[in-house]
Amino acid sequence: MAEIARGEIDAQELRARDLGLHDERLKGRSIQKFFDIDLDAPSHGFALPNAFDVDFNKRAEIEASNMPAQQVNLRVRELMADGYGTIVIKNPGAKHSIAVGILNRLNLIIEGSLGYFGCGLLDGPNVRISGRVGWSCAENMMSGTVFIEKNAGSQFGAAIRGGDLVCKGNVGSRTGIDMKGGTIIVGGDTGAFTGFMMQRGRMVICRNAGKNLGDSMYDGTIYIGGEPASLGVDAVWGEMTDFDRAWLARKLKMYDLLPKGGVDHFRKIVGGKQLWNYDNLEPTEKKLVL
Repeated sequence: MAEIARGEIDAQELRARDLGLHDERLKGRSIQKFFDIDLDAPSHGFALPNAFDVDFNKRAEIEASNMPAQQVNLRVRELMADGYGTIVIKNPGAKHSIAVGILNRLNLIIEGSLGYFGCGLLDGPNVRISGRVGWSCAENMMSGTVFIEKNAGSQFGAAIRGGDLVCKGNVGSRTGIDMKGGTIIVGGDTGAFTGFMMQRGRMVICRNAGKNLGDSMYDGTIYIGGEPASLGVDAVWGEMTDFDRAWLARKLKMYDLLPKGGVDHFRKIVGGKQLWNYDNLEPTEKKLVL
């Protein structure tokens, strides 16, 4: 029985490696309780202790054309406190910092475009935006989904830690900078330094990328269907596996972004790991890496 159990563990480790998952051991690190794990709770567990109990069938609308961003965000919280689980923000007028800091289950529909820092610090909501978004959309997102119908600005998904962040159109430079987890999907092109200092997670670029793709990436995986202008420091081509292709096909199909020809043309970029021990390299070796 011990041999069988060990064989199952080995198989799981191999599968995790093929999927590009990190195998860092967390032994000895402190664990802090952030979530209510009472499965009998109205939130069905794994929700923040102060989360509102909302009903997705209960719908409300906010006419934001003449409201400042702070008032819009306050109104969203008031409606969640009243149990509204579906909220529509109409005519946001590209205001900055709309729909930030929502730590709750919520179906949020934004009819229009957002300015800078929209949907930042999210943990739980599902957001759909019919227009465009400015710089740093979904910065530090923890969980949930954000789906943008049009284009996005630079630093899209900066320091994202979880959830799915999807843009059907093109995005600017430094997409996924300092990415620590989750998934970023770009239906069009992305700008220079995409994936800069990436640490964890997966990024999918359906078309082309600008210069220095994956520059200084520590870990994680980038999939690209087109061509990068160039790869960045310590970014190297990886080998596509059946697991990669299956994951890509499933994920892109979820958001209606699966190419007609499938995903066989996608390629994989990973960290070369030459910078992991950069301080220990000799001067001549540092020149070779850079």
